[in-house]
Amino acid sequence: MRPLETPPLELPPLSVEGRIERVRAVTEKYGADSLLVTDLTNIRWCSGFCGSAGVLLISKDSTLLVTDHRYRDQVEDQLKAAGSEAQVCITSDWLETVAETLNDSAVLALEADRITWGDQRRLCDALKAELVPTVGVIGELRSVKDQAELVRIETAANIVDAVLSECRSQFVPGTSERQLARMLEDGMRAAGADGPAYETIVAAGANAALPHGKASDRCLASGDLLVIDAGALVDGYRSDMTRTFFIGTPDDQAVAIYELVTRAQEAGLAAIAAGVETGQIDKACRDLITKEGYGEAFTHSTGHGIGLDIHELPALRRDNTATLSVGQVVTVEPGIYLSGYGGVRVEDTVLVTQDGCRPLTKYPKESECQ
Repeated sequence: MRPLETPPLELPPLSVEGRIERVRAVTEKYGADSLLVTDLTNIRWCSGFCGSAGVLLISKDSTLLVTDHRYRDQVEDQLKAAGSEAQVCITSDWLETVAETLNDSAVLALEADRITWGDQRRLCDALKAELVPTVGVIGELRSVKDQAELVRIETAANIVDAVLSECRSQFVPGTSERQLARMLEDGMRAAGADGPAYETIVAAGANAALPHGKASDRCLASGDLLVIDAGALVDGYRSDMTRTFFIGTPDDQAVAIYELVTRAQEAGLAAIAAGVETGQIDKACRDLITKEGYGEAFTHSTGHGIGLDIHELPALRRDNTATLSVGQVVTVEPGIYLSGYGGVRVEDTVLVTQDGCRPLTKYPKESECQ
């Protein structure tokens, strides 16, 4: 396979302008004066800083990013590039800095679903401030993407579309799952991606019954169902797509469950629109699969948001009553998994619009490849 010849990616600049103000507005609803952001991805979204250590203290009138000496130069450059006005403190003890910065009478909000138990206990011991829990404050805001974020996600999706097209001729008996995974990931990098968005899933035959199976040395064989779940990483943003392929001539059961999953996915995509409860997307897919007797073989939720993390809000699961918003990017990925036989999953990443959705992953389904 020849390497893809792709010019350097041209991406619009990312800006964090206005994000801190939006976070403050939500924090105030918890009766808090400040929010301590400890999740590194949330820190990146708020400030542009993408180091591996740090906290962000968002108060009513100021924003302070605390990190260590490894990032002395990097943090200043990244905040400037993102348009962040956060002050920077370089120290080996972020807790001491936070304690000195806060007013004793302050009410401090924490990311309850992100902060470690140890850090929460240390804060309790060190601060006189009242601590209040929050869940998903920044995650909800992050779920709606701006144009620069969308360009990165769509670029990542386009790269995987192109790499799959380049590699499709190698989906033949004798090629191992591990060889295909390496081929796909190398192709992503050659096409301009920073790497894969997650560990690429290549699962053939009985291994395809494992929704998150790891690529092994098993070689493809005629009659296999081959599940490939691949995404690319572009400047921090991720894509996510799954396609199921027939190796050689499929048997009747393979064709039947493939066609069923494809129809279920089409129903899920058709149900997407701003204002729709996310649980209804899951229901649209799951009802079709259950009606045909494969309900117990659909073992996971229907989808999830995607962006800086591979799994973000909103969650497209049966018990979720959250509603979709214009600008969210979600996956729709129903599947059927039959132990000892194989499985089928079909997944696309789409942008939620007012009246429907726009696909960002566009590689054709298997029936269109024949």
